[in-house]
Amino acid sequence: MSAISVHPIKVGSGWSVRMGSLSLRIDVRAVIVCSLLLAATVGVTLWALVVGDFPLSISQAVAAIIGDGESDAEFVVTTLRLPRALTAVMVGAALGMSGAIFQSIARNPLGSPDIVGFQQGAAFAAVLSILVISDDTWAIALGAVIGGVVTAVIVYALAWKRGLASSRLILVGIGVGFTASAGVDYLITRAAINDVQRAAVWLTGSLNGRNWSHVYTVALALVILAPLAIIGQRSLDRLDLGDDTAAGLGIRVDRSKFRLIIIAVGLAALAVAAAGPIAFVAFVAGPIA
Repeated sequence: MSAISVHPIKVGSGWSVRMGSLSLRIDVRAVIVCSLLLAATVGVTLWALVVGDFPLSISQAVAAIIGDGESDAEFVVTTLRLPRALTAVMVGAALGMSGAIFQSIARNPLGSPDIVGFQQGAAFAAVLSILVISDDTWAIALGAVIGGVVTAVIVYALAWKRGLASSRLILVGIGVGFTASAGVDYLITRAAINDVQRAAVWLTGSLNGRNWSHVYTVALALVILAPLAIIGQRSLDRLDLGDDTAAGLGIRVDRSKFRLIIIAVGLAALAVAAAGPIAFVAFVAGPIA
């Protein structure tokens, strides 16, 4: 058996690496930026573990994580601070990916899930779950996913007219989002005061009081949907060129858009279920990147 030879070739600001019939382009700038952002994320996460009313050193925090610390430190880190920090990181990642997908499909920076109505639809179903069923994390997550998917189907159906134009998608999504927000307000006015308090706490969109069930909720979204989003990057790259060009390159435009929208809705809905309807993150992540 002959060995596979690797041939790196300088291409612009990066390198193209060929291994047999496979070719991979590595953008040096992107690698450097991602490495710096990863280091910053790790640093901020460690900072979140050590600061607070019960200050710790980094060594104490690490010892608590591996189960070799004092009981007080282990409780503070593993029960209070670590779930909150991990939830924050993963919610940011899920919302960022969701926003990037929507903005690529719409070819418009306004096409993020918190603007085109998907987060509002997820929030409506989540509040309905809190008021009618339970405020259990998994009940909220299921309600948010169902609400997000139903909202996506409604927006897609109303925006469809011999194809899916980005302007119609955004305008219809904004209208559906306002309708869902009005539905949330109606539910709040009709519910009992104790239920309203529970729903209001969730609607503020906060990381306070996050526990391991919230971590598992967002981790489920990233483990299942993030690989699908990465696989769908090929279709996104071609959709960025325009629907006609993408179709000429062999992409089934409408089917690809719907599949990517469902992936993005799932990411946004589970992020909303874990941290509440946090705005602006999905909207700004794409332009910053």
